[in-house]
Amino acid sequence: MTEENGIPTVVTASRIIEAPARTVFELIADPAQQPRWDGNDNLAEAAAGQRVRAVGDMFTMTLTNGGIRDNHVVEFAEGQLIAWLPSVQGDQPPGHLWRWELDRVDEAHVRVTHTYEWSRLTDEKRLARARATTSDKLLASVARLAELAEANGERPSPDL
Repeated sequence: MTEENGIPTVVTASRIIEAPARTVFELIADPAQQPRWDGNDNLAEAAAGQRVRAVGDMFTMTLTNGGIRDNHVVEFAEGQLIAWLPSVQGDQPPGHLWRWELDRVDEAHVRVTHTYEWSRLTDEKRLARARATTSDKLLASVARLAELAEANGERPSPDL
C-alpha cells in the first residue's frame, strides 16, 4: 500500500550535497550527530559510541519530549544505506521506517535520499503524526544535513 485515504504512506526527499559521501554518511550513522540535523526538532540526544555498523544494531535516542526510542537497524550498507524501525524503549517496532540512501555523484558530491514509510504502522496513536510527515519535513532534515556536511566536509584538492 502506498496511500491511505489519499495520503502517501511512503514519502521521500532528495538532493545533491556538496560533500564527500563518507562525510555525509558519518553524520547519519552516528546517532549522537542526528539531533544536529533533525529537521523536525524531535531528537534531543543520543549517547556517544552507538555508531551503526550492521543490520541488527540498535541505537537509543532521547526525544525532545523526553521519550526514549530504540531504533532497530534493518538495512545497512557502509557509506550507502541505513534504515531503522523506531520503537518505544523495550517494545517491538510498530512498523514505521526511516531510510537514508547515498549515491555518490563524484568525489565531492553525493545524492542523498531520505524516506519515511509508514505503510505497516500498527500504532493508531502514531497515525496522525505519520500522516503529517511530508516531503517538505524530510527535506528540512536533508537541508540541515547538507549544511553540516558542506561546512565540515573534506574537499578534494583542485588540480594546479
